[in-house]
Amino acid sequence: MTKRWLTLAALAMAAVTGVFSASAAFATDPLTLDSGYVTDQADVLSADEEATVEARLKDLTANSNTDLFVVLVDEFTKPSDGPAWADTVAEKNGIGTEQYLLAIAVEGRSYYISAAPDGPVSFSQLDSIEDKMVPLAADGDWVGAITLAADEIQGDGGAGALRVTLIVVGVVAAALLVWLVVALVRRARRTAAIRERGAMPETPDPADPFSTLTDAQVEQQAGVALVRADDAITSSREELGFAVAQYGEGATAEFSRAIDEAKAKIAEAFDLRQKLDDEIEDSVHDRRAWHIRIIRLADEIDEILDDNTEAFDELRQLEQNAPKELERVRRERADLTPLLASAAPSLAALTATYDPAALSTVTDNPAQAQERAALADRAIDAAAQALTSGRSGEAAFAIRTAEQAVAQAAQLVQAITALGTELTGVEAQAQALVTELQGDVAAAAQLPDPTGALASASHTVTAQLQTAQADLVATPRNPQRALDALTAANAQIDGAIAQGHEAVERARRAQQLLEQTLAQAASEIRAAREFIETRRGTVGSTARTRLATADTALTQALTLRTSNVENALAEAQRALDLARQATSAAEADLRAYTPGGYPDDGWGGVFGGSGSRSGGSGIGGDILGGIIGGLLAGGGGGGSSRRSSGWRSSGGFRSSGFGGGGSRGGGRGRSGGRRF
Repeated sequence: MTKRWLTLAALAMAAVTGVFSASAAFATDPLTLDSGYVTDQADVLSADEEATVEARLKDLTANSNTDLFVVLVDEFTKPSDGPAWADTVAEKNGIGTEQYLLAIAVEGRSYYISAAPDGPVSFSQLDSIEDKMVPLAADGDWVGAITLAADEIQGDGGAGALRVTLIVVGVVAAALLVWLVVALVRRARRTAAIRERGAMPETPDPADPFSTLTDAQVEQQAGVALVRADDAITSSREELGFAVAQYGEGATAEFSRAIDEAKAKIAEAFDLRQKLDDEIEDSVHDRRAWHIRIIRLADEIDEILDDNTEAFDELRQLEQNAPKELERVRRERADLTPLLASAAPSLAALTATYDPAALSTVTDNPAQAQERAALADRAIDAAAQALTSGRSGEAAFAIRTAEQAVAQAAQLVQAITALGTELTGVEAQAQALVTELQGDVAAAAQLPDPTGALASASHTVTAQLQTAQADLVATPRNPQRALDALTAANAQIDGAIAQGHEAVERARRAQQLLEQTLAQAASEIRAAREFIETRRGTVGSTARTRLATADTALTQALTLRTSNVENALAEAQRALDLARQATSAAEADLRAYTPGGYPDDGWGGVFGGSGSRSGGSGIGGDILGGIIGGLLAGGGGGGSSRRSSGWRSSGGFRSSGFGGGGSRGGGRGRSGGRRF
C-alpha cells in the first residue's frame, strides 16, 4: 500500500513539474543571441524558413553598412516591457551603433526594433517600419515581417548612393518649378484657411470667449454641452421625485418650477439642434450662432439647477437635527415678542415727526412683522406635530419656514429703528449743508464776477436755501427731500465758485460732495434692500435689477473715490438714482399685489389658519424665496453629471508593446514598438 501511495505522489509531482515547466516556457528573460542572425527561442520558424531569413539578413550585411539581428521568444520578462527587454538584450550582446535588434514576443503579440540614437536609420523611419510589419505579424508571417524589416533598413540606411542622387536630382527639378508652384500653394492655403475658419471672426474679441474657436470646435462643444444638460435635467427629475416623497409638494414647488424652466431651455436647444441637422441648407453664420446659443442654454440650465443644491443640503441637515432645531426656533420666537411690541410705537413716533413719503418703506412693517410671527407660530406647531408622527422631512421644512419667518419679522422691526436713525443723520447732514451753503453764498459775493454768473447762482441758491430750511423745521418734515434740494444747490454754487478757485479747492469740494452722495446712495440702497428682501414674494425683477445695478455703481464709486473723484461722483449719483428707482418699482409691485390679499397662509394651507389681508407681499412666497430658492439640483441633479469629461485619442500603436511608450534602459531606447 505504501509503495502505491509513493508511486501516485511521484506521478502528481511530475505532473505539477510539467505544468510549471510548460508555463515557464512562455516567459523569457533577456538572453544571449545565437551565433547567426536569427535566435528562434519560440520555435516558430521551420528549418527552411530560418535558412531563408538568415540568407536575407546576410545579404543586408553584404549590401549595406548595417546589420539586423532577430530574436523570437514567447513572452518578454524581466523586464516585461518590450522596448526595455530588447534594449537589455542589445546591450548584453554588444549590439553596435549601426546594428539593430528586432525582438518579437510571439505569445505576447508584440515586437520592437532596438536602435542606438545615432544609428543610420532615424527613429521616425523605424516607427514607419514597425507600422508596416503589423499586418504580417498579425498573420504569423514571421519570414515576411523580418524580410520587410530588412528591406526597409537596407533601403534607408544601406548603400543609398543612388537614392541620394535621385533626391538631389529631384530637388534640382523642384527648384526649377518652384516659381510655378508658389502661387498655387498660396492660393490653396488661403482657400483652405477660409474654409476652416468658416464664420470665425478674423480678430478675436476679448469680450467673446467663442471668438478664438473655429466652427468645428464650437460645434463639438455644443454637442457635449447639450448631452450634459439633458443628463442633468433627467437626474434632477429623479431627485425631485425623492424630494416630493420626503418633504411634500409644498416644500418642493420651487424646485419643480426650476426644473420646468430648465426643460423649456433644453427644448429650445433641441429645436436648434434639429434645425442644424435637417435637410435645409443653413449659412455658416447661422450654424455658428445656433451652436453658441446651445452652449449658452446648457450653461443657463446648469445655473438654474445648481442654485438649488446648497438649500436642499441644508434642509437635509436640518432634518437630521429636527428636535434640537425646533427648540432653537422656539427660543428665537420667544425673543421676538418684545421686539414686535416695540414696532408700532417706534413707527408712531416717526410718523409724528416725518412726512409719510419719508417713511414709505416701513409704513406697513409692524403689520408685516406680526404676520410673519403668526406664520412662525403655525410652522412651529406643524413641526411639532410632524415630529410626533415621525414625519421628519415635513418637520424640517416647517422648522425652516418658522426660522425664516422669525428672521424676517425681526428684520422688519429693526428696519423701523434703522430708518429713524438714518433720518436723524440726514437732518444733521442737511443742517451742515445749510451752513456750508450760506458760507458759499457769502464767499461768492467776494469773488470777481465779470459775467454775472456768480450773482445768478447765488440768487438761485439763496432761494433754495430758504425752501430747504423751511422744510427742515416743518412738522411733519422730509429731511431727505430737503437734503436733495440742498445737494442740488450745493452743486450749482460749487460750479459757480469753481470758476474763481484753483483746482485743488475744486477737488476738495468735489470730494466732499462725493462723500455726501455716497452716504445718500448707501442709505437709499439699504432701505430699498430691506424693503425688497422682506417682500420678495411679490417684488418682481425690475426692482431687483435696479437694486443690483445700484449696488454695482456704488461699489465702482467707492473704488474710484480717491483716484478719480469726478467719475466716482457720477457713479455715486447713478447709484442713488437707481436705488430710488428700485424702491419705486418695488412699491408698485406691492400695490399691484395688495388687492388680492392672502386667502390662506401662503403655503396652500400646509400650516393651517388663514392669512391677513392687511396688505404687503405674499408671505408664503416671501419665505420660500429664502428657504429653498429652487431646491435640490444637488443630489442627482447637478454634480458630476454636469461636469464635462474629456476624451483622448489613443494615437494608434503608441503604448507599451505595440501600443508605444514604456521606459527603456541602457541609453539605446526610443519610443516605439507595436502590437498585432
